[in-house]
Amino acid sequence: MQKILLKKTMLISLLFFLSLSFLPAQTSNDPALFPIIHNFSSRNFSNVPVSNAQIEMLVQAGLRAPSAGNRQPWLITVVRDINLARQILPNIVDGNILVVISGVGDGQTNGAVMLDCGLAAQNMFIAGQAMGLGARQYTNPGLIRSTNNLKAELGMPENHNAIIVTQFGRLPPGVDVIGSASPRAAPETRVIYR
Repeated sequence: MQKILLKKTMLISLLFFLSLSFLPAQTSNDPALFPIIHNFSSRNFSNVPVSNAQIEMLVQAGLRAPSAGNRQPWLITVVRDINLARQILPNIVDGNILVVISGVGDGQTNGAVMLDCGLAAQNMFIAGQAMGLGARQYTNPGLIRSTNNLKAELGMPENHNAIIVTQFGRLPPGVDVIGSASPRAAPETRVIYR
């Protein structure tokens, strides 16, 4: 009886360990990893409007970002008014939106707030890519300055400054990563293994 029980236990163990080899591994095609590994900063957008449902999903993704001490220091401003958006980004395509993420401080020396706002922006960027939207992030000083000059129009508090602006829009048919994306640095120039 003990020999039969031992054989059954060994057979069950063998089947269990064999089944582990058939479990899917985490790959770049994993649904959760795909928009992270395959994202790109789009240079081409169509004029098909971003839907309200997509905007709400983007906002929720930004609000769910991690932050130091769970302070959530960001303010997310969604700019759907194309005329207001063009005051920030003159060449924005009709139907696209801008998302301005701001935080308390001067936008230069408030490092922890800036990092947290960057995490919120990245969450939104990845969510947009996962929904099939194109996205492009802007942090250049001129664009940030012009954004901060519109605080009243944007509804931003006076003690806030823009940290990052992201354009979201639908991609035109047939867009590809090579033709629409900014080039990426070679991994060996950006990663050190020790």
